[in-house]
This record gives sequence, structure tokens and C-alpha cells, in this order.
Amino acid sequence: MKSSNNKWQLSLLAVFLLITVPVWYFTRAEGNIEIDRPWDSMPRRPAHVDHKDLFEGVTFNTGPEVTAACLSCHEDAGEQVIHTAHWRWQSEPVMIEGRDEPVSVGKKNSINNFCIGIQGNWASCTACHAGYGWEDENFDFEEQTNVDCLVCHDNSGTYRKGQKGLPLEGVDLMASAKSVGVPTRENCGGCHFRGGGGDAVKHGDLDESLYYPDDELDVHMGRYDFVCVDCHQSEDHIIGGRSISVSVDNKNQIACTDCHQPKLHADARINVHTDTLACQTCHIPAVALKHATKTHWDWSQAGDDSREEDTHEYLKIKGSFIYRQRLQPEYYWYNGVADRYLLGDPVDDSGATALNLPKGDIRDPKARIWPFKVHRATQPYDIEFNYLMQPVTSGEGGFWKDFDWDKALQLGAEITGMNYSGNYGFADTEMYWPQTHMVAPKAQALQCQACHAEDGRMDWKALGYPGDPIRWGSRERVHNGDSPATQAGQQAGAE
Repeated sequence: MKSSNNKWQLSLLAVFLLITVPVWYFTRAEGNIEIDRPWDSMPRRPAHVDHKDLFEGVTFNTGPEVTAACLSCHEDAGEQVIHTAHWRWQSEPVMIEGRDEPVSVGKKNSINNFCIGIQGNWASCTACHAGYGWEDENFDFEEQTNVDCLVCHDNSGTYRKGQKGLPLEGVDLMASAKSVGVPTRENCGGCHFRGGGGDAVKHGDLDESLYYPDDELDVHMGRYDFVCVDCHQSEDHIIGGRSISVSVDNKNQIACTDCHQPKLHADARINVHTDTLACQTCHIPAVALKHATKTHWDWSQAGDDSREEDTHEYLKIKGSFIYRQRLQPEYYWYNGVADRYLLGDPVDDSGATALNLPKGDIRDPKARIWPFKVHRATQPYDIEFNYLMQPVTSGEGGFWKDFDWDKALQLGAEITGMNYSGNYGFADTEMYWPQTHMVAPKAQALQCQACHAEDGRMDWKALGYPGDPIRWGSRERVHNGDSPATQAGQQAGAE
């Protein structure tokens, strides 16, 4: 009887260990986890220098006069700024996979699927340039007094720019000059929240709701009152960060791990995800939380006098739109760089032409699954040459005045140096926007079932998995070349 009891007790202990050891292993706090101290990486904002008494006996009639006053003390600032992407809107030449020669690309010469391009439309588009007077291809990028210091440093909240990047009539330049300080969300957001022609149009995760956010909208800006330059730190006026809408390299990029430890979770099951998922994938469940963002733009519908206008549905000068609020991102592999459609490249005859397709796949060790807003559009192209065209939209002869696509495309071709057959149509395009803002409080981060349920948000097969990796096997097994059947724990040909 005693032997029987011992066997029963040992069996019970074995069952107990079988259950508790795996639970302990996967829920334990990892022994080598480093304490997360993100505040240690935060910049110390410089002590503010009050400028209100520095302009005695001075008057400012133009923006360049303000800049000249700035440069009299900040002697190196002008030289620094004129070599930045914010000023040039164009990169240094970079070798891109699949190209025979280095490519220099940026907002200055690239094409997008919002307002399409700035060439021939300089006066309107450069309202968001950090300079004064860019109205045509002859703008002097070497003249330091053309730099607009106030657009980034005005703290009065009253500074506004218009056509050619010039201050709007009635702007008090002296009040703005006296107010200068560290850039605020209003400074950066004046352009970046309104990219593409209006609030919330482009990014999805950037809009004017972030001027005064609560922590439910963005935990960094709302709960901790971050400003943009706390993360997008600068050195010699080179601002940290990269946008794959215009950039083709990954230099000067910023990341969550600039401040946070990569394995900061107490739960080991979560930490194993960080080799496969970007932080943003779990911590940004949705974007456009308060202001709807544009997800589709159909230029082919523009010019119709019979349609009623609505900012979120139809404008005669721009065509029809679709906007979405509380947008769930789409998920793609991304290794930090993207391919880039260049003017003259052929359109994709098999479907939508990707203008900045993220690079990376399941076999790329540098790639992570990222959340994206994908903006889809229908825009003009040359049917015979089979490439996208960059029309003149604003200004003399532009589509917004004459509503003549043929004329607008001819003018654009002359400016860009492209051939135009006179035979145009409209092609579908896509642009990919990584989502990195509107970070939710940790309690609202995605839970397991958001991705690993039957109706989860991940399309595992599109990402290169045979199915949900909980059942079918990890990314590493795919790297090792296991067949889907083997990954499922089955023999090839088994039922």
C-alpha cells in the first residue's frame, strides 16, 4: 500500500511539474533583462535665451531680413541648414539595387500619388519649404538669407507661410523673431501634419489632433508632453529621421530602441517577438484616431462641374477621395529601406504600381513586420510610353485653372524633360507610410488574439508563413528552408 501511495505521489508531482515548468519558463522575468531607462536617452533641452530685447532699433520688412539678423549671432547655422534634406529636398547620390548609376532623389524631383509632384508647381508646394522665394527651377540654394529660421523656431504661434514660402501678409515678423525657441509640435506640424494638401491627408499617424493630445492619442506627446525634436534629435541642423516617401537610404534613422531596451518585457513570450515584429506593430493598434486620413485619391474624376464638393469626398480640382478614421494598419516586412519609382520607370501592367515598396521579406534577418498606411490612387500616365506623368496643376496653364489634362501634362513634360505622346490615361498606384506615431498606452497594446485568432489581423500567408506561426512554425524554420508540411509537424503527403 505504501509503495502504491508513493507511485501516486510521484505521478502527481510529475503532472504538476509538467504544467508549472513551461508556465514558469515562458512567464518568468528574464534574468539578463536590463532595466529600461528611456529617460536617460532623452535630450536635455537647452536653456532658453529670451530674444525679446535683442532687436532694439531694428525693423523687419521681409523674412530674409530676419534671417540675416539670426546669422549675425548664429554664424554657422546658415551653412549647416543649406546642406540638409529639409532645405535641399533632395538626397546625395545613392546606389539603389537594380539601378546602374547612383540616384539623387527627394521631394524636389520625385513623384507621389497625392499632389503628384512639385516640378512646375513650385510656388504652391514650397509653402512648406524651410526657405523664402522658391518659385521656379532657378531658386538659389546657396543663398543663406533665403533660409527661413522662423518656420522652425517661431514660438508666438502666429507665423504663417504662403506661396513661394513667403510669410503671409500681416504676419508680425518682429513678434515672431522675439519669440524664437526650441521647435514645438506646432512648428513641425504646420507642414508635416498637413502634407498632401490638408490636415491628416498623408501620414495617418500625424495630424493636427497631435497639437494638444491626451495620452490615449499618443502616450509620448500626451502623457509626457514630448515635442517632435525630443525623438527627432538634431545635430548641426540635421534632424534625425527618414521617410520612405522620399528617402532611399536608412541613414540618420531613429528607432524606439534609441531610448528603450530591445528586450524590456518581463514576459519572455513577448520578448521573442521583437526579432520579428517592429515595436510599432503591437503598440500602434490603429491610427487616424480623431481625424480621418485619406486612403484613396482618384484624379480621373477631377473636373466634373456636376458633382457636389466635399473636402472628404470630392473636389473639382482634385477628384474623388476616400477617408478612414480609426484605421487599422496593413502589415508588411520592412528592413528600413524601400524601392523607389523614378520618373520614366514603366508602370506595372499587372496591377497597381508601387511608388515606394518596402524592402524585406521573411528571409531577411534585418526585416521586421511593420504597420503601414497604404495610400492608393489613380493618377495620369502616358499610355504609349507606359510611364507616369507629372502634370502642372497650379499656376498658369495648370489643371486647377483650365481643367485640361492634355495641356497640364504637356506643360509638365516640358519642365521635367519627359516625352509625352499626347495619349494619356489613368493608372493605379500605391504608396506605403510606416506608422510610428499615435503610440497607445501599454495597456492598449495588441494582445495575443489580435493576431493569433482565426480572424486575426495578420495575413500570415501573404507574409510568407504557411499559416499562423503558433501552429505552423517560426520564422527561423522558414529561414532554414523547411517545407510547409514539415513546419506543420507532418510528413510530406500526409493527410
